[in-house]
Amino acid sequence: MKSPIPILRRAAQIEAVSFLVLLCVAMPLKYFAGMPAAVRLVGWMHGVLFIIFCIALLRTMLIARWRLDRGALVFVAALLPFGPFVVDRRMLAYDEEFHAGKPGLLERNPESAG
Repeated sequence: MKSPIPILRRAAQIEAVSFLVLLCVAMPLKYFAGMPAAVRLVGWMHGVLFIIFCIALLRTMLIARWRLDRGALVFVAALLPFGPFVVDRRMLAYDEEFHAGKPGLLERNPESAG
């Protein structure tokens, strides 16, 4: 089965860029240049991209059988301005796990207990 994680990584990166454009370009245009349309347009696009990211995350959690804490980490990272870039390396490792066919992603690893 093909890994859904690369699609999630790409969606997270695009959503993160849209968030940074909203915060660093559109909001200053609204408050310092009197252009509220910038926030409406960029905010709308960011919202659509965030929904696409959430769908990609849910799809990845189901197909890759991720534990809830793994999905929660990726979701919370998307709420922070540079979060998706920070967890990208971890998602790359998750993709390698998927390709290696490591069992028990949904269950707790007995090795990590203790």
